[in-house]
Amino acid sequence: MKPTIYEHFHPEEKPFIDRAEEWIERSAQLHELRRTDFLDPRQGEIVAMLANRNGDVTVRLEGGHPGAERKRAIIAPDYRHLEDEPMGIAVLEVTAPGTSFAALDHGDFLGSILGLGVKRDVIGDIHPHDSFCHILVTEEMADYVLIHLRQVHRIHVLSELLPLEKLKPAVQKLEETSLSVASMRLDGIASDVFRISRSKVVDPIRAGRCRVNWRTEENPSTLLNEGDVVSMKGLGRFKVLQVDGMTKKGRIRVAIGKFI
Repeated sequence: MKPTIYEHFHPEEKPFIDRAEEWIERSAQLHELRRTDFLDPRQGEIVAMLANRNGDVTVRLEGGHPGAERKRAIIAPDYRHLEDEPMGIAVLEVTAPGTSFAALDHGDFLGSILGLGVKRDVIGDIHPHDSFCHILVTEEMADYVLIHLRQVHRIHVLSELLPLEKLKPAVQKLEETSLSVASMRLDGIASDVFRISRSKVVDPIRAGRCRVNWRTEENPSTLLNEGDVVSMKGLGRFKVLQVDGMTKKGRIRVAIGKFI
């Protein structure tokens, strides 16, 4: 059965598929309730897909707010009602009285937490604001991060745990631009977005350093669609906001939002 499952996924996803299959089997056969760490959208998709193949389990995905990118999953026998099960998500508020966070970004906060020896999996979405930052973290690791997070970049900070209802999500900032492209090929659009030659885009794609909708994509000629999110290690991330049709010269007008 498993070889058949693997055919539908990228080879690098095999270890996660095996873990997710084990969670699901233990819920179905041993009646266990499993609460995962935070999953990225692709991992959440895999868990939901595998759970749907098994009629004896149910799954719930929540990330602390309606637009969450990273979410925890609860996997349980199908007779369990998961609506009232706690997701185990805490809000860590980080402040620095008298100091602005305007110059800091998502990566600064994430890097400081990972520097404490914390796994990425226990950190959910990060919401930077000018005077504070709200970081979603598993309740199991919340106290550890609270005690040890004392500096972000070069700024000394204070931390406090808040109830989830106090979360203030940050609005994701996008730098919008319009492109005129010959086709919707991944390498061509990425080349224009990141303003580098197509040859310099092709190599990282073929090396597995590109993801489309959080799934590794190694084919430079893959066609992108409206709504696709593309990330490339070391270059950044963008979203295809809208495909506006053809120009008189037969090129395609595309609206792109680059995450900043």
